[in-house]
Amino acid sequence: MTGGVRPHRVLEVPTVGVEEEFLLVDRHSRLPAGRAPGVVKEASDVLGERVQTEFFTSQAEVCTRPAHGLAELRADLAHARAVLREAAAGADCRPVGTGMPVMVEEHPPSITDTARYRRISEHVGAVATSPEGLVCGCHVHIGVPCRARALALNNRMRPWLPVLQALAVNSPFSAGRDTGYASWRHAFYRRWPTVGPAPWLDEPAYRATVGGLLEAGVILDTAMLYWYSRPSEHVPTLEIRVADTSADVDTTLLLAALVRGLATTMLAELPEDPDAADAGPPGADTTAMIDAAHWSAAQSGIHGNGPDPVTGRIVPMRLLVDRLVERARPGLEAAGDLGTVRLLLSGLCAAGTGAERQRAAFARRGRYGDVVDELAALTAEA
Repeated sequence: MTGGVRPHRVLEVPTVGVEEEFLLVDRHSRLPAGRAPGVVKEASDVLGERVQTEFFTSQAEVCTRPAHGLAELRADLAHARAVLREAAAGADCRPVGTGMPVMVEEHPPSITDTARYRRISEHVGAVATSPEGLVCGCHVHIGVPCRARALALNNRMRPWLPVLQALAVNSPFSAGRDTGYASWRHAFYRRWPTVGPAPWLDEPAYRATVGGLLEAGVILDTAMLYWYSRPSEHVPTLEIRVADTSADVDTTLLLAALVRGLATTMLAELPEDPDAADAGPPGADTTAMIDAAHWSAAQSGIHGNGPDPVTGRIVPMRLLVDRLVERARPGLEAAGDLGTVRLLLSGLCAAGTGAERQRAAFARRGRYGDVVDELAALTAEA
């Protein structure tokens, strides 16, 4: 499972890109505001296609360019957020980095009026019309030149994804209540078809699985493949989809650096022949245990427990964070990111995860509006 970077091999550091889905909230009521079409149109004058509408009209997504260095990535994240913030201000609303809205109205959120979104809404039924249906995620893309290699990398990364998820939990509140989870987004999002850990697949099995899901009518198109990690259908990347959107840029940057460090390390361990047979998952790597680890990460963040991806033993998640950094170390060092990751991780542990910070904001005066205000302020600090 751990493999090893082959001696004397120079590690090739892939590009990294990030997609962040933001909630738009009314500046006064702090409730979700269905003004994304106008906000996105305004922001697109600067960002072009790197800002997009999402499933609901109270969501907007911004995307970075593929970046080679963390400084470049941070600058792009900050710029995209600033442009979105300015466009939202013109519509009397604010972008908020959170996995789910803290407060909601009783009626269902409105769906963006496109033919595809109307079809999806009809397909998933009440899942799409729940007032709590708004979920906002942060997706990290790692540049991988072909699908076969992306799948081989995906097979090796998947048992580590719960640890990454635990660092980025940021949705303890939903509909004006404490859910008891650090990431209620994870629990709610599981109601959508195909959401869960990616199975261990080579390219023929991937094609057969996706074809079967389409033929059975489980998904309407390949973009509805909502696994926690998947080869992108439109760009040559592996997409990691486990994180809540973070209010602070540092958490997003930490997530992206760790994902790329782990990917760089594991890409160097793959057979050079992209068509080489894959031996299959080791005994400690089972989809059931990975799924359980994701649930634990969603419930408790870095304060829970999880299975060690190498031994399968249940250990504290905080220990798994340290083991993740060590596992990714060759890739982090190759990119020059190890010191930055250690600094960002120390800052996160000192300040708390997003979920902990949300609960601390509520505890001060017992007002959910304070939580929204703090999230909006942190989102604007980029």
